[in-house]
Amino acid sequence: MKLIFDGHLDLALYALAYNRDQTESVDEINKREVGMTDAAARCRAANSLPEMRRAGVAVCQSSIAARANRDVQPYTRLDLDYGTQRMAYAFAQGQLAYYRLLDQQGEIKIIRSSAALDVHWQTWQQKDHDGLPVGVILAMECADPIVEPAQAEAWWDDGLRSASLAHFGKSHYAYGTGVSGPLTARGFELLKEFERIGMILDLTHMSDPSFYQALDHFRGPVLASHNNCRALVPGDRQFSDRQIKCLIDRGAVIGAALDAWMLVPGWVHGESTPENLKLASVVDHIDHVCQLAGNTLHASIGTDTGGTNHMPSDFQKTPDLQKLATILRQHGYCDSDIDNIFHANWLRFFRRWLPE
Repeated sequence: MKLIFDGHLDLALYALAYNRDQTESVDEINKREVGMTDAAARCRAANSLPEMRRAGVAVCQSSIAARANRDVQPYTRLDLDYGTQRMAYAFAQGQLAYYRLLDQQGEIKIIRSSAALDVHWQTWQQKDHDGLPVGVILAMECADPIVEPAQAEAWWDDGLRSASLAHFGKSHYAYGTGVSGPLTARGFELLKEFERIGMILDLTHMSDPSFYQALDHFRGPVLASHNNCRALVPGDRQFSDRQIKCLIDRGAVIGAALDAWMLVPGWVHGESTPENLKLASVVDHIDHVCQLAGNTLHASIGTDTGGTNHMPSDFQKTPDLQKLATILRQHGYCDSDIDNIFHANWLRFFRRWLPE
């Protein structure tokens, strides 16, 4: 079994918004949700900390996620949408508190530095994974909980190491998926703060104009935690070949996501089902990035694991990620290439850009 570094999960969000105990197995979580109808993902959990240990997921980026937009009615997404940045900040701090408690209890290890990453990885290489803490690099999905650009440093002190400026729609800093527009004036200010303190910029979800402006004005490290390829699946949620090449030129790593609507052209939310979707489609996106790069040094995994209702049908629990190795071999990838994709690319990136 190969160790895995997952570029994007939402452990705290699912804990707080879905009332899922991430220390339980997927079977236990789904059993508790029998009869619940408030969300399509009920009884369809695929991930938890025990499943990550069984899968060999030694490290992940896991999100602190909240959005603030007064024009969006709160009932649109009770788990994400808030009327003000103050409220988004409060919910995000709740997610941070959840990670801190899991860290104190030995369920996870919040990784703040390259040295800590090395120690953690070596432990996972040398020991049986049962009972080991899962490494977590804290990542913010949408910067709205950063109430003012100057507050970015306080979040950094709290352990945040990467952040995206927007999610779906318009944030206070940029335009994201489903809309199109440039960075806001405050977005430029926030990028200056990120560059000053060493925050990594995640370009996932950025609209095309905001994406290119961010690359032009930010000289710090960039990544794409969970993004697929527009050449294979049209839509602004995916990156064009030009965008992927820009990321490659900046030394970024791009994590392939398992979301069905990013893998199936014409996917219709609430109507389409994933019976015919397989993990092989994820490999198609990984392969596309590798072909554009001319090597395997920029493609990786960023699962964004949610419910199995919108994941490949041969992915039911996190250990199924190991199936990707077999599919990659069938595409002609050797073991060292698969190691790059499974973990080595993310490891090299974070060893370089996390503080010592």
